[in-house]
Amino acid sequence: MESSENDDARVRVKSLVSKFSDEELTGISSGSSNKSKSEKTQWSKNEHQSDCQSVSSSKDVPLHFKKHLEETPGSVCASDSSSKDVPLHFRKDQKVYGMPKYWGGHMTGVASHPKLNLMGPTAAVYPVQTFNIIEEAKYSPCLPKRTFVDDQPQNQLQNPDWDYFEQETESTSEDNKTLHQDDLERAESTKSSTSGYSSSKTSGSRDFDSDVETIIYDNIQVICDICRKTAAVKTCLTCSVSFCEKDGRQHYKVDALNRHKLIDVCSEVERKRCLHYEKSLDFFCRTDQMSICSICAEGKHRGHDITEHRAWRTQQALSHDEEPEDYEMPHKVVPPPGRIQFPSVKPNSVVLSWGSPKGLEGPKSFRIMWSSSQKVEGRLVIKNFHKIEISNLELGQEYFFSVATEDEDGKLSEWVTATVFTVVPPPRHLTKEHSDATSLSLKWMDGEKMEGIPQQFLIAVESPGKEPLVIHTNDYCKKVSDLEPDTKYTISVSTVVNDRCSEPISICTCTEPSLRQMLSKIGLEDQYDTKLTLSTVLEINQYGRSQRKPKSATAVPEAFLKQLMSLNTNARSATCVSQDEDKCNAINLLDLVTALFLCSDSALQQDLVLKMSVCQFAVPLLLPNSETREITMMLWSMRDIVRTFRPSQQAFLKSYCDERLVLSDIPLVSFVRLGKTSLSKSQMLNKLLSNNQQIHHTFCNRSMACCDVPRRISDGLVEISWYLPCGNRKIDKFTEPLAFTNLRGDIKASERQFAFLCQTSAAVYIYCDESETNYFKHLEGKHLEANIFLISSTQGKSYRLKQLTVNPSLKMTDISQIKKTDTELLKALQESVSKMLESPQTKKVSLADLADTAHCCQILIDEDRDECQSAWENVSKITAKVTNISEFKDKQLPYQGNIWKAISWVETECWRLRKVGNNNPDNYCKSIKQKEKELRNKQRSFEMTTAIEQFHHGMTTSEVQRYHFLKWLEMELDNLSRHQLSALQDRYKELRQKSLKETKEIVETDNQISGCSLRVDHFFRECGQLYNNVTCLPEYSRQRKNIEQLPGQCAQMMLDGFPIELVDGDAANIPIKWISQVLTELHNIMNSSSKLKVITVIGAENSGKSTLLNTMFGVRFAVNAGTCTRGAFIQLISVSKDIRKELGCDCIMLIDTEGLKPHRMVHDDHSHERDKEVASLAVALSDVVVVSISNDSSREKDLLEMVLHAFARLKGVSKKKPVCHFVHTNMYDMSALEQLKRSKELMEQLNEMIGKDVKMKKADINKLSDVIKFDPNNWSWYIPPVWDGTPPMTPVNVGYSATVCTLKKVLISDLQKCPGRGDLIQFIGKVEQFWKAV
Repeated sequence: MESSENDDARVRVKSLVSKFSDEELTGISSGSSNKSKSEKTQWSKNEHQSDCQSVSSSKDVPLHFKKHLEETPGSVCASDSSSKDVPLHFRKDQKVYGMPKYWGGHMTGVASHPKLNLMGPTAAVYPVQTFNIIEEAKYSPCLPKRTFVDDQPQNQLQNPDWDYFEQETESTSEDNKTLHQDDLERAESTKSSTSGYSSSKTSGSRDFDSDVETIIYDNIQVICDICRKTAAVKTCLTCSVSFCEKDGRQHYKVDALNRHKLIDVCSEVERKRCLHYEKSLDFFCRTDQMSICSICAEGKHRGHDITEHRAWRTQQALSHDEEPEDYEMPHKVVPPPGRIQFPSVKPNSVVLSWGSPKGLEGPKSFRIMWSSSQKVEGRLVIKNFHKIEISNLELGQEYFFSVATEDEDGKLSEWVTATVFTVVPPPRHLTKEHSDATSLSLKWMDGEKMEGIPQQFLIAVESPGKEPLVIHTNDYCKKVSDLEPDTKYTISVSTVVNDRCSEPISICTCTEPSLRQMLSKIGLEDQYDTKLTLSTVLEINQYGRSQRKPKSATAVPEAFLKQLMSLNTNARSATCVSQDEDKCNAINLLDLVTALFLCSDSALQQDLVLKMSVCQFAVPLLLPNSETREITMMLWSMRDIVRTFRPSQQAFLKSYCDERLVLSDIPLVSFVRLGKTSLSKSQMLNKLLSNNQQIHHTFCNRSMACCDVPRRISDGLVEISWYLPCGNRKIDKFTEPLAFTNLRGDIKASERQFAFLCQTSAAVYIYCDESETNYFKHLEGKHLEANIFLISSTQGKSYRLKQLTVNPSLKMTDISQIKKTDTELLKALQESVSKMLESPQTKKVSLADLADTAHCCQILIDEDRDECQSAWENVSKITAKVTNISEFKDKQLPYQGNIWKAISWVETECWRLRKVGNNNPDNYCKSIKQKEKELRNKQRSFEMTTAIEQFHHGMTTSEVQRYHFLKWLEMELDNLSRHQLSALQDRYKELRQKSLKETKEIVETDNQISGCSLRVDHFFRECGQLYNNVTCLPEYSRQRKNIEQLPGQCAQMMLDGFPIELVDGDAANIPIKWISQVLTELHNIMNSSSKLKVITVIGAENSGKSTLLNTMFGVRFAVNAGTCTRGAFIQLISVSKDIRKELGCDCIMLIDTEGLKPHRMVHDDHSHERDKEVASLAVALSDVVVVSISNDSSREKDLLEMVLHAFARLKGVSKKKPVCHFVHTNMYDMSALEQLKRSKELMEQLNEMIGKDVKMKKADINKLSDVIKFDPNNWSWYIPPVWDGTPPMTPVNVGYSATVCTLKKVLISDLQKCPGRGDLIQFIGKVEQFWKAV
């Protein structure tokens, strides 16, 4: 076929390929091997719309084998060589030239560095017309692209048909059917070479499943690869470059290039180049039956049957008995190095090694170049080494490494290329900051040498059998939510830089059991909804008799409560169950306290707080609920705490302060923690709170038994305790009262609590590590009421106290030197707090005034409940009328005034006949009864006052509201009278200690105490008198109906744990009708199961009788400062059903009596006999009597004489002798021998007194055993003082509570031996009988 026909055939083939490319071609674009044909067509159209684009963008090819085209001035198109995948060590300072890829186009080396030209692949050949190639080239607006120019207008060169270069197809018989017949004939007549090849992922080109080579080498001319304008005349086999006469002069002038082999331009050379990478076809793929280059061998043909091309040609020739074809190759080929390997890859360095070149002996030189997708990194030549470490790399980057062998003439072998990503350092110090039932808080630090590098993190949360969860974050901490309770999780965190992930760092942890699970573990699950009550806790059960150490977790709450009610400061050790080594059953004390408060009603919560404060335990201020996520301020629970202390001003005046702590304006100092610290915050607080005498564990800390058990439900708990000075500067650490709070857990997990403390405290001390201080940046510019101090540590080895200022900007100021020991730090803390107290600007708050702040912090208040607020409103109406207590009692409580005292005297005179004298007893009694009738009529003339109406209204509400009403009334009345009563009590004690002869002044003071006293008892006295006179009211009147309900309400009050008055201490009388009806209602409420036994305590006044009963049974007879028992009070304790039969009763009644006075205060009436009469009545009603004797030996004889007379009266009243125990209070350590000796002396003393008493002889009483029962081995007890040091900062003496608990077990055992006494109805009859008898 003619040359013109050949040219025409080439053009026709090109147009046909372009036309049918979307339907027939199978090539795919880089990075998306499965794109549809429609996508290819659209892509092709988009190329024409954008003038021109490069097609070499595959990231899988080492970029130093791709084109790098510079944008031609004025051109609107540019090469895609800006892709991040292009190796950059060929970009810098290089002149761009080359041809379209699929026509064998390539780029050569850097023009200014001739040696780099050796790296370029072999030159490509494309057909052009000789006569117009130079003229056409100058019209190209882009960098020169290799194209046909036959039969094309010149302007088509500006927008060449890229489909011809970018898509190729395999010529098959099926393809040819689609061609026009005339085109097919012309195409078949050409000398075209068509060869199929396998699909391979190439470097610098698109991926194809099949390619068709349609290049015709006859009648063509090769253009110069240097200038791209003139026809080439020579080809350098060493450089693989074709050049014109002008550009080839270097090969004749430069010595190093003179050794290169030059030949005339030959199409045979172009046949031996890879169409994809322009590299020589050194290998033959037997699998696909095609010649390939070294890059293809490592790419798509990897794993195929591949051999060297020369060996294959030789084998083919020999198999056909032919001579091997002698290709015109360079005489000397430099062998390439072996495959590159990476023995070590680090964040900033890579160690690469390669094999020795085959067949090359002697010294070897290697040229190494590397680059990233961002910049050229470096190049160098090394000799006789096959391993090198490249440093100063960027982490998480992809790097391209190329190694070639260089001979002594500077000739290079083929380049061996490999890529690797530098390592991204994993995070460090992954820790769990906080966990609860459904969430985990994690914290970590950035990886090594990652400071200042933008990075992200991936968190993987995995658990067996559950769907993994992946979380992305930019922060160094994360709270993972929506987890399952009590489940093991593996948490992994990886650093992400430049889309590369580091190796993960992992921890295994467990979520906490849910609140319900925790409560179920300790046996309180049901009580979470039904609530524990005070009466349930006080119930006498098997534990009260044995008090053994709990053997299971379900027994722990009861053990703790029983010991706490007994004021045992070792109660917290009850949380440890037996001796489990794995502590699987151990419970953290804070979890136990949290659970108990969540499962208790408001009455029990208040009693728990009161008992804990007496034991010097920290009490809950903010109580978290891990189930509802609510936080409650326990304001109501703390209202009952009243303490006596002496600040500096009162110490000077030698007076004390009796304060309800919730209402006291004192500074609040808070201690919190940020992150993990080696220093125990609670231990430091305990040392700060303890006086110099001893250290008490006010706050639970890790040094205590079972307190190192992980917390489950108590993180976020805020505890509070108070420091109260005693007025002794040698003991006091602070001269003014202070409140200290302690937040459990990390402030990052308790933001609401931390915000509350920052707004209410005078100072907040934050324990943290130096590495955690970045957390405070979010506080910058905020207004905080508290002064913020940091106790920062450096790896737990040294500490420094700093002041943190957040407004207007964040600033830290050192206020102490570095402290290396806890003692030094404690001293610095004490100085800091003392300095704060001295400042007049120190903020002082009362807890009662913090409700608004709590609401702003989304914290609930326990007093906000409707029943509590309604009760407070009713009480406020009553107390608003109290301006003067004496006047209030005269006007609002008229039934119990002087007229009731007169009636009481007349009633008792009828059977006592104290002033009968010489008068006829019968006539005297008639006159007395007539006088009583007149007094009753006068009493009935009084109307029910508004105060009693409001009291009745408060009592006729729900059970819960009735309790709140009585407690509010009790506390408010105490607030009104406490200060005046306290002063009078101090005066009364002082007078009695100085001289008992000043009876007149003592009597006046006693009357003032009675007149200034206003308690709930006075309101019940009034109700009793109203009930006694209810018969005078119309039968169906509303007022009568309301009054008749009062006994039932009072009976319910007894079941709620309130004591009631049996003997009116002011009138020295018993309102029999009222008491009888109350006990009858109580009997009915108990469903007639009211068999009881009675324990009574009698003894000298101020000998600790009420405290003794309260400690033994957890009850609450009045013991506050300013109060002294007058008359007798009773309180009922139920007995558990499981021991009722064994004990012989359903309940136990406790009787607390007025103290016996060994002197006559009044001579004109018989009121001085009241204490003896009350003691005698109590003894007659009792099964067991406890006689309390103080250590005042000067009055012990008088007291014992009074006690004996009380027992002697019983001789004629009751045939039953009670079991008696003598208790000596405030007795310091005594040996068993000394106790035995004193007991013997006491026995002799009592028998001697009986022998000398004439009245006892007449009553046939000769020895002590004639009036009481006792066990000679344990009838006398010696109890240590209540306080273990100087109040108010000293806890209850462990010896006191332990001895009292032992006494309690003996008393219950004695009750078991006593015969049955009957039920409440029978008890009522005996009360009336014995009262008249004594």
